[in-house]
Amino acid sequence: MKARILIAEDDADLRDLLQDELEDAGYETLAAIDGRAALAHIEREQERLDLLLTDVRMPGAGGGELLAAMRAQRSEAPVIVITAFGSVEQAVEMVKAGAFQYLTKPFDTDDLLRAVAEALEGSAPQREQARLRRELPNAPARIIGASRPMQELFKLITRAARSASTVLITGESGTGKELVARSVHDASERKGAFVPVNCAAIPAELMESELFGHTGQAFTGARQARAGLFESADSGTLFLDEIGEMPLAVQPKLLRVLQEGMVRRIGADREREINVRVIAATNRNLEKEVSEGRFREDLYWRLNVIHLHLPPLRERPFDIPLLVEHFLNKLAEKSRRTAPDILPETLAVLTAYSWPGNARELENVIERAVALAEGDSLTPEDLPERVRSNGQTGNLLARASERRMTLRELEKEYIIEALRLTVGNKSRAAEILGFDRRTLHRKLDEYRAEDPSFHL
Repeated sequence: MKARILIAEDDADLRDLLQDELEDAGYETLAAIDGRAALAHIEREQERLDLLLTDVRMPGAGGGELLAAMRAQRSEAPVIVITAFGSVEQAVEMVKAGAFQYLTKPFDTDDLLRAVAEALEGSAPQREQARLRRELPNAPARIIGASRPMQELFKLITRAARSASTVLITGESGTGKELVARSVHDASERKGAFVPVNCAAIPAELMESELFGHTGQAFTGARQARAGLFESADSGTLFLDEIGEMPLAVQPKLLRVLQEGMVRRIGADREREINVRVIAATNRNLEKEVSEGRFREDLYWRLNVIHLHLPPLRERPFDIPLLVEHFLNKLAEKSRRTAPDILPETLAVLTAYSWPGNARELENVIERAVALAEGDSLTPEDLPERVRSNGQTGNLLARASERRMTLRELEKEYIIEALRLTVGNKSRAAEILGFDRRTLHRKLDEYRAEDPSFHL
């Protein structure tokens, strides 16, 4: 899909030139003859803008007002400012207020196209996340991700929410399985509550009572009747986290509830009909648990009607900048302080780290860095030693030797590493690699042709 660029320029000749150059470069353009017309474009919700190219001074509204209007719309689109020499000071103020860059008239066309390409590449994760939010309006804001695996996951969440079938969410610890479960519930039409339960936190002897409830005389110590979690989740969703910890003795009773839609309290002589959507999650390999006799096969298949898998963070480094920004804003809101800046080299280290603890570990590292930072920006020195040491690329050759990689495989690995270090910025990655962006795009196209599942 072509990037859509709004050009706000009152000089007709320059406006036409900008439009011709950008369209020749493959972009879609909208032209505004002054600030008032540009504001009208920005305020039209149906016109999704990927970049604003604006003069500083125009009739109707200046570049500063357009920048403010973009941010008021919560647009993630970058802003590039065009300025005459005499208004450079205003342009600098706009950059401080959030504009990506400014160009001084007269400027070279190559400089313009380079600035546009870098602005679009640098903002790609944020713009993609905003697009996904529009496509999945009921998803919790805490689900962060714009990489291809997360895009596919978001689509599955939307489709899963339309049905009442059970869902099995798999993924490593710390990937956010409960957030996905909540997202499925929130995007559905269920009116009842979302009831989470950690199966690993309930003693085996209490599991049946917790799930199904009991009467007042069911067992010693049962002084009054108590509804179980299934009844509490009636008309809603019951989230069974760490389902692999479910005691074998309780599993057939859970299976019956899922099959029949009826629940019987311990000690009761009648069943009650319930309307509960069950979502289960685990970081275990349940197929292996089944083969080793620790989990019932029939229950496994009853739970695994819709399967959602959360990829580990190391497989989607494109999402790390978004997560870092989210955690910084979260901490700033909690402490009622301005979020610190993060240096590019710090972000590069974070992107290169393998994150065995996934997003949970990343949040912990960001909180630690903010607490220990001495300046207004987070530096690599503010990160734990394990992150700094693992976040270096010096072990690339060691990995290549250990895996006996061919030269072509090593080249592919290094290209991926460069893209991770530059957070997906192809221009900067090409500079590191020593060739132009066209060559980089050609190589990435070759990798996709060889392996359709290849993604960054």
